[in-house]
Order: sequence, then C-alpha cells, then structure tokens
Amino acid sequence: MRLYLINPSNPLVSIVKVKESRWNRYRVWKPLSLMVLAGLTSPEWEISIVDENLGAPDYPAMPRPDLVGITAFTSQANRAYEVATHFRRLGVPVVMGGIHATMCLEEVMERADSVVTGEAEGIWSQVLEDARHGSLKRRYDGGLAEISDVPIARHDLLATGYACGAIQTTRGCPLNCSFCSVTAFNGAHYRQRPIPDVVREFQLIREKHVLVVDDNLIGTRHEHIARAKDLFRAMAQANLRKQWVAQASINFADDEELLALAAKAGCSGVFIGFESPTPEGLRELGKKFNLLKGRDFCASVRRIQRHGIPVVGSFIIGLDIDEPGIGKRIAEVASRYGVDNLNALFLTPLPGTRLWDQMKSEDRIALHTFPEDWKYYTLTFPVARYKNLSLDGIIEEMISCGRDFYSMPRILRRVWSSLWQRRKPLISLVGNFSYRNNLRLNLKAYAYFKSSVRAGI
Repeated sequence: MRLYLINPSNPLVSIVKVKESRWNRYRVWKPLSLMVLAGLTSPEWEISIVDENLGAPDYPAMPRPDLVGITAFTSQANRAYEVATHFRRLGVPVVMGGIHATMCLEEVMERADSVVTGEAEGIWSQVLEDARHGSLKRRYDGGLAEISDVPIARHDLLATGYACGAIQTTRGCPLNCSFCSVTAFNGAHYRQRPIPDVVREFQLIREKHVLVVDDNLIGTRHEHIARAKDLFRAMAQANLRKQWVAQASINFADDEELLALAAKAGCSGVFIGFESPTPEGLRELGKKFNLLKGRDFCASVRRIQRHGIPVVGSFIIGLDIDEPGIGKRIAEVASRYGVDNLNALFLTPLPGTRLWDQMKSEDRIALHTFPEDWKYYTLTFPVARYKNLSLDGIIEEMISCGRDFYSMPRILRRVWSSLWQRRKPLISLVGNFSYRNNLRLNLKAYAYFKSSVRAGI
C-alpha cells in the first residue's frame, strides 16, 4: 500500500523562498514529525514524504496513493486544505494532524476524512490499521506520547537539498508563555528521550549541520540541566562531528560546565527568547522566567559566546505597552546585549494560546475570515489590533528594527567580533546576510498584505 506524508508550504513565508535568496537554504528545516511517523509505519506501506518547502510536486503525475497524511501549523492550513481537496476528489482518504488540527478541530474535520489530535505516535499504528481495512474513524486522540517510545526518525526518506538535518530530544515546556501554544499541545511536563536513542539518531543524520527542534533543550530545573549535561557528554564521547543549533531559555548561560559540554558536543548556536526589552513587557507575555535573579542579559550573552556559541535573540513587536519607536529600541537593545542575530516577530494570537482567548474576547483579532486568513498567521504579519500601533505604524516599526540591526556597519562589526573571538564567523555571516536579504522580500510581502487588508482580502 502507498502512503504519502505531506508537509504543505505557505508561499507567504519568505524564508522558504530559496530561489529568491540562496541564504534561505540554511533556514529551511525538515518536517521531522512526518519522519517520526514514517519510523512507526509498518513495512507493508510504501512511504513517500513530500516537503513542499522545497517545491510543490506535480501531484496528478504521481502514482495514486492509498492514504495521505498531512501535518500543518496554523499558517499552513490553507495549503493543507488545498492538498486534501485534491486527493479526496480522487477518492483517497486524507488524515490530518498537527497543532492546527488539535486547536481547530471542527474546522479541520470538515476538510479531512480523519483527524488526529495531540501527539500522533501513540495512535498512528491504529490509524494505519483502520485505513488498511477501510474503516478510518473520524477522530483519533493521541494525547501525549510516551517519549521513550518515540522511534528514530526516517532520515533516509527525504531527498538531499537541505543544509540542515533535524532531531528532537525533549518535549513539553513548563514556562507556558501567553503567546505560545507549545504547552497547550505538548504539555507542561518536560519529557526527555533516552540519551542512547538521541545519540544513535544523530549518527544517522547525513547533514553536518543539525537543528535540535526542542522548544527548550535544557529545561528549567536542576534535574533537567543534569540530564542535558549527560546528553552532551554522550554526544561528545560518540564523536558525532556534527554542528547543531538549539532553542533554550536564558538559564543556558548560568552554568559554565553546561556551556563547556555543549560546545564540546558540537553546539554552534542557541536561539533565546528575550521577547521584550522591558520588564513590563515580559510580565505582559507571562515570560516571568526571564525576570528571575535580576539577570544581566549582556553578561549572559557574553558568557555563552565565550564558549564559541553564537546567540540568536528573539523579540516580539506589538505588545500593549509597545509605543512608536519600539522597533528602533529593540534593535538598540539587541545590539547592546551583543546577540549575533536578531529575530523580530509580530505579536500573533495563535489558536490554543491565552493570547488568542484574550484578544478574541476583546475583539482585537483583525484578520478573522477563516480559514482564508490563516495564511497570514506566520508571526511575520500583524494580524491583530494593537493598542498603540496602527497597521502602517507597526509595519514601519518592524522595518525600522530590521534596517537598524542589519545595517551593513553593524553586520561587519558582528562578523568581525565573531572572527576575533573564534565564534563561528561563517555562521554569523550566513545568518546576518540571510536576514538582511529577507528585508527586501519582507517589503514586498508587507505591501501585498496592506493592499489585501484594505481591499477586504
């Protein structure tokens, strides 16, 4: 039997436009969730994974499958429905899962033959068995998977063309920030895969560079940190010869032994959510963890960088306390912190988050013609009504932020600093020019977005 597992694209997301900016090749990640499900699929199924981020195939020219599985973030929902419609018209059953299917169940059930909510690993074998007998249920609830049972992903099923591989070592996040749906989907309990499984999977990844997709690689508690150290020791001992980047909370900077072990294990970068330049903004977002211990963010960043690990800092524009000038202020603060790259995003209410519930109750969700408007929920478009910033105003703040931080003089200073401190200068160069090149693409996207909004989309 033939199975297609499909990761739909969103043409409005500039970072997947590899042909328009060669730097974006380093920012397109593999659809790891589909690779994991493939690892749970019995040999009687002939599996093909389709990642539309590398280009949508000619589906009519492909052999007819017996089952199609589609995963989707909220911003991919429209394209997911288009793909589902194509196969359903051929009489092929379509199963949809992922975070959007979980948070918008009724909407998705209208457009698929079957829906999997929660983490699919625990229920996938039943889905396939029912599909084989033509008795798919309308809904399956995977809940939270037993992390020790998560198989090694099928890294062999994706074609070459990726600059980076992908792996997951933990799930869940106890921070529960108001804008983030991770806790709602993966739970607050921090779950860790067995270290030998992680090391073995690392060894199977073809690419030299790897993204660790964990929402928080090291966790927040003492036992979490201890496990992270054990993982790094095992990775170093295995001599993986991989360079990897990960997401972590700011406490990554607090333990010198942890940093030394991470560097020895191949850590070549860490993505940290600073979110707001003010304590008031952090409290608004529920990011109180960043306020603990009266932290000096400049010192924390420098401590990480001293181990040769570049830091990408993430900030959000559009908080209720944000006023005109916030874009330039974020650029200045990020430069003062000394981060190697800045990733600025619009405050976006995603289904399943406390922010969604709050903004919906206050009638502040501006783009609400669903499912059509989901394509704008990429975190790169202002889809809400912001307290102190108009549509034109908040877009101008984002443009100002990018232009200031990614000015050529600042890029050259950062790259020189990376070279001088032996802190992955090539990665710094690629990251900075990738972001800078996308500023041009973003201007086009904003112009299209504003004209669409004013025309009633």
